Amino acid sequence: MTTSRPMCPGTGSAPRAVRGLLLACHPGPSMAVTVLVTVLAALSGRGAAGCVLVAAAVLTGQLSIGWCNDAVDAARDAAAGRTGKPVAGGAVNVRTVWVAAIAALALCVPLSLASGPAAGAVHIVGVAAAWAYDLGLKATVLSWLPYLVGFGALPGFVTLGLPGHPWPAWWAVLATALLGCGAHLANVLPDIPADLAGGVRGWPQRLGVARVRVLIPLPLLAATALLVFGPTESPGAGGWTALAVAGALTACGVALGRNSPRVPFAVAVAVAAVAVVLLLARGTAITAS
Repeated sequence: MTTSRPMCPGTGSAPRAVRGLLLACHPGPSMAVTVLVTVLAALSGRGAAGCVLVAAAVLTGQLSIGWCNDAVDAARDAAAGRTGKPVAGGAVNVRTVWVAAIAALALCVPLSLASGPAAGAVHIVGVAAAWAYDLGLKATVLSWLPYLVGFGALPGFVTLGLPGHPWPAWWAVLATALLGCGAHLANVLPDIPADLAGGVRGWPQRLGVARVRVLIPLPLLAATALLVFGPTESPGAGGWTALAVAGALTACGVALGRNSPRVPFAVAVAVAAVAVVLLLARGTAITAS
């Protein structure tokens, strides 16, 4: 008679490990940021080859950030019982995730610089800020800073890779930085109780669940307002409509978010979508005049 032996974390089959590695990179946010920046590059005037380089650089950067995050948090996730996380659940081991993170980062550097030294340096700074978050800043009162730097660097990566290497418009940089701030709050909200139990005391954790629920849509609304009023041309009917929709959504989020754990996140996604559409609509206008 044979007896079965429990499977140790990270010792599953190769397909299971590959699936775990893919999930550990945070595929949703990674693809969303990659698609957003690539489309923005295309609308700003990048050619096909330039857009491919942008997509490759952003994707490898995002993959490295996601894998670094899960590798750093592996022990904490396991202690908190987050078995849905690939590393904590044993789908893939920590060493494999670290190797993938470093490999993706190594690819990100030359792919970023392929858009030019200035554009590449800006993108690398943004990726480095995200790594700093993963490696320790997430547990400090400055946890918001890497999100502001990382997201705020994206317009510069796009515009500095254009002919003439123009700087991005100030309002585009500030708007995307505010989108990053909103993303930080929305991303952390579900994990605040477990984070506090594990000793993680970043900015959202210090604010507490109730305050974060109310605050989430506000930086996103501010980003929308910047995208409406920042450019020199008149906002037009589309701009005013977008601002009204974002304002109404924010008001609903503030009013209903105190009593519902799901409303704030849904509102944040909706307001962010309005801001992203506005950002893409600006196209070539994101360069400084």
